[in-house]
Amino acid sequence: MSPSVRFLNAAAAARQLGVSTKTLRLYEQHGLIAPGRTVKGWRLYGPDDLARAGDVVALRALGLGLAQIAEVFAGDPQAMEAVLASHQAVLESRIGDLAGALARVRELRAGGSLQRLDAPRAMGANANLRIALDLPWPWGGERFELNEIRPLTYIIGPLGSGKTRLIQRLAEALPGAVFLPLDRIERGAVRGLTGRDTDPVLRSNIARALAGLVEHGAVASDPLIALIAALEAQGDAILVIDMVEQGLDAASQRAVSAYLRGRASDAPPVVVTTRSSAMLDLAAVGAREAIIFCPANHAPPVWVVPRPGAPGYEAVASCLAPPDVRARTEGMIAVIPRVA
Repeated sequence: MSPSVRFLNAAAAARQLGVSTKTLRLYEQHGLIAPGRTVKGWRLYGPDDLARAGDVVALRALGLGLAQIAEVFAGDPQAMEAVLASHQAVLESRIGDLAGALARVRELRAGGSLQRLDAPRAMGANANLRIALDLPWPWGGERFELNEIRPLTYIIGPLGSGKTRLIQRLAEALPGAVFLPLDRIERGAVRGLTGRDTDPVLRSNIARALAGLVEHGAVASDPLIALIAALEAQGDAILVIDMVEQGLDAASQRAVSAYLRGRASDAPPVVVTTRSSAMLDLAAVGAREAIIFCPANHAPPVWVVPRPGAPGYEAVASCLAPPDVRARTEGMIAVIPRVA
């Protein structure tokens, strides 16, 4: 360690960067920075560490999530382009949301009434949908109520938490819902949707959506085509998808995430399970999205506000992993003994 090089401790480095020491530790946990250590284990930040952390701060200011930043730092120019293209699509979707909110604010300032504003619809939610169901095993039959459904709802939980059983039960209870299972390719769940006998308009919509995803970095594959075909053939039905990232690489997941977020506000809702941080970037969740968390201890599912410090937020974050980690656990099955 050269004596001419200035090193800062964590507190001084955080002050210089305008973040907290906890934030620096979070960057370190995600492999974005790797500060040196003293013989007693105290962190030391040199010029390279500060420059790298400064890049993270700058990218976070643009709204990128830590998983996205890790891919930007991977050194692959194509990966960086795919991340930025996906994030651009998310930002463009948010512009549409903000434009709608601005119009409602102007309406209020012009003498409009709060009673005339439908709060669920202001968030793109279906206010007419109200269902209640008894939770399936591994729960104990507790009652779960769904009083609204946003255009995009995520169901999150660790292995063995029951999220697949929950989404199957929701598909049964939601009026006119279509369930897309994990083995959708093998089952031929979308067979024929891209063939010559398919309605020409639908076939054109599928091709256009696929081309747009590829332009945003996705890799054309059978799983991606199956997913897009089901989404484009959705009609007025609520589409319920188990493990939406199944069979998709990281770039495709990011592109699909942006595609789902960028759908028209009047598009029918989509409910998905996921455990991928590329598919669900908590930092990018907007007002038209919702998160349901299934705890590992099989307590009833809960709604989670996507804000650091909110109840359940850390538990949701701990369930999400980058696609490469998810790929290593694919096929793993959590066996839960049924209590007699």
